[in-house]
Amino acid sequence: MIIVHGFRANVDAHWFPWLRDALADRGIEATSVELPLPEAPNAADWEREVALALGTPDERTWIVGHSLGAVTALRALAAQLGDWRLGGVVFVSGFTGTLDTLPDLDDYLAEDVDAERVAERISTRVVIRSDDDTLVPAAASDALARRLSAEVRVQPGAGHFLEATGMTSLPVVLDAILGQHPDR
Repeated sequence: MIIVHGFRANVDAHWFPWLRDALADRGIEATSVELPLPEAPNAADWEREVALALGTPDERTWIVGHSLGAVTALRALAAQLGDWRLGGVVFVSGFTGTLDTLPDLDDYLAEDVDAERVAERISTRVVIRSDDDTLVPAAASDALARRLSAEVRVQPGAGHFLEATGMTSLPVVLDAILGQHPDR
């Protein structure tokens, strides 16, 4: 299990430590990817770090990505060579295109990813969004879900799933993983 944080975050922010602990309690090893310069992300640097953490994915490999971490994970997967498979992805407030709410990320998001091609190699695909996210509109997460042919789960009142708004645990992510992960 690889956890990929987003813009202005780190491996110990929000609900990431809780998820690592909850997975460990169930015998599932989870690693958070420390991405450089989270306040000013560089796409190539972030994708390289995710690819290094990912190695060669297989059916036992899962990725949880939050916000910008979702598109970063998709890009790292798109760059994988050979015939790889992935057990699953759970993207929280995920998106792929530019957002009016986050113009600082326009350069990072200028290049699209072939999400549809990547999705063909991922067994389980879940997108979790809130009904009141002010940073990543529901429509952007829903568009990602359509591109991935993913299940959408809505967590009411969760905003952008940030610690600052009280999101220090996220059982909906754990439930999505435990419903399908082979080590559960």
